[in-house]
Amino acid sequence: MIKKEIKTGIKVFIVMTILTGVIYPAVVTALAQFIFPKQASGSIIFKPDGTPAGSELIGQPFTGQGYFWSRPSPTPGFPYNPMASGGSNLGPTNQALLDRISIRVHTLIAAGITSPVPSDLVMGSGSGLDPDIGLQSALVQVMRIAQARHLPEAMVYGLVKKYTVGDSYIPLTVPRVNVLKLNLALDKLQ
Repeated sequence: MIKKEIKTGIKVFIVMTILTGVIYPAVVTALAQFIFPKQASGSIIFKPDGTPAGSELIGQPFTGQGYFWSRPSPTPGFPYNPMASGGSNLGPTNQALLDRISIRVHTLIAAGITSPVPSDLVMGSGSGLDPDIGLQSALVQVMRIAQARHLPEAMVYGLVKKYTVGDSYIPLTVPRVNVLKLNLALDKLQ
């Protein structure tokens, strides 16, 4: 009696392993590649020379004066580390968080941002990987980038508008800009 139950258990284990560990993932992967090939392959954006620049779904650090700056990333190890996705877990009254924000605000003001600093330029997203910044965060950087690249402000502003997605008139959408796409477009200008 026990032998029969053990054999049945082993057979069920093997069948379920094949179904859930091989067949199901293979079918889902094949469907994803067929229906959403770009997304299933990581939404990689390529430079004009064909080399990968990064994923449009994961932020990257940009520090040069001639580039739009991303949201800060609190991921441990290195910024925008997808293996360590997550926020800092620091509460709004935590002095370490307040000190980080203060340093970021002073850095942005020292870089030439004169209007009130938008929150997404000083605070990380929940995942720490957000590739987008709000439209206002891009607009406050236009003058700095135009000066650093010796471009007319109107040209940089036009690029921001061109790469803005989302509509403030549709509920739950906020106008935003993908920083990697915008910075690659800036590089194409020069």
